Amino acid sequence: MPYDMQSPPGARTLINGRWRDYFSGTGYLGLQGHPGLLAAASEALARFGLTTATSRGGYGEHPLFTSVEAAAARYWGSDGALYTVSGYLGNAILLQALAGDFERIFVDASSHFSAWDAARAAGVPVHAFRHGDPGHLTAVLLRRLRPGERPLLLTDGVFPISGEIAPLPAYLAVLREYAGAVVCLDDAHATGVLGAGGRGTQEHWKDASVGVGQTEHGTASRPRVSENGVTVYAAHTLSKALGGHGGVIPGDAVWIERLNRVPIPGAGSPSPLPAAAAAAWALRYVHDHPERRQGMQDNVAYARAALQRAGWELEDFPVPILCLHAGNWSRGGPAPDLARLQQDLFARDICVAHVTRYSSTPPGGALRIAIFATHTREQIDGLAEACDALA
Repeated sequence: MPYDMQSPPGARTLINGRWRDYFSGTGYLGLQGHPGLLAAASEALARFGLTTATSRGGYGEHPLFTSVEAAAARYWGSDGALYTVSGYLGNAILLQALAGDFERIFVDASSHFSAWDAARAAGVPVHAFRHGDPGHLTAVLLRRLRPGERPLLLTDGVFPISGEIAPLPAYLAVLREYAGAVVCLDDAHATGVLGAGGRGTQEHWKDASVGVGQTEHGTASRPRVSENGVTVYAAHTLSKALGGHGGVIPGDAVWIERLNRVPIPGAGSPSPLPAAAAAAWALRYVHDHPERRQGMQDNVAYARAALQRAGWELEDFPVPILCLHAGNWSRGGPAPDLARLQQDLFARDICVAHVTRYSSTPPGGALRIAIFATHTREQIDGLAEACDALA
């Protein structure tokens, strides 16, 4: 069945001509239809038009682009930031900027397509290790890495379907044995979500008191973070929890200067100006309104408990992605037919995603449920009750 979204995505979304409870997509903070974000984009369109019609660095430089970078630097507590046309390109930009600092790439086998695209374009050997398995990473490093070579580990921070968080502390423990080792995180689904300030995977693990994310400045979220010689970099996406568009890489002055010296994928196609205005507004908003993220976290905990009562055992991840699959069905017997369950829920005006082939999808497929800051308890109860009745 084709689905046509006819309103901004939110807790209630107009799809195929009906308003429905929407538990899909990536609008975790519920900002895509926020009046402030829409006003910022509309004002930019009326004042500046759609695009600069030329690339940055010459006449295509624009105050809206630099406003995104200033807002990102404030949000991450960094010296600066690089704003890019696409979050999808973040991994490629990291690897391009780090070219010459590694000889082999080791990729979590369930990493996003963008990570694999970036790794294959880097021009060095690429090796997979089993999803989330530091023991297998150790074995692959021992088998593949030659004397004197420096490894680069590439992984999602939060996996888009399973909702798992990369075990960064365990990876660092493995990589400390290799001088010059580097970790690159695709933090698309962690941005605005993980950590006390929503600044991503590094901040999450620092909050967990495992010593990840310390810098000489004491700021958890800066790139160029060194943990016993292992350096961690991260690329962030603005179009998911933050409701804007494009990608951003914050960092200290040395890292930003390096990023600006190398050919950046997509640099010839800067973001539309209304999208930049929306992104800058969103970064300022989430910085100034931590209660928005807290509301999302409260809803995640409430939804997890409700769905557990409906027969699904869910990991205690502080991530607004709840993954229902055969492996976490707890009532005995065969798990429900997930495709049928998704269609039956849609017939009740409840939208969840049935996924079979996307990166990090469990064997046999899954129902992916996204929880937003703007969902009501009544909506979450309705979802859980319907899942219980229809399973």
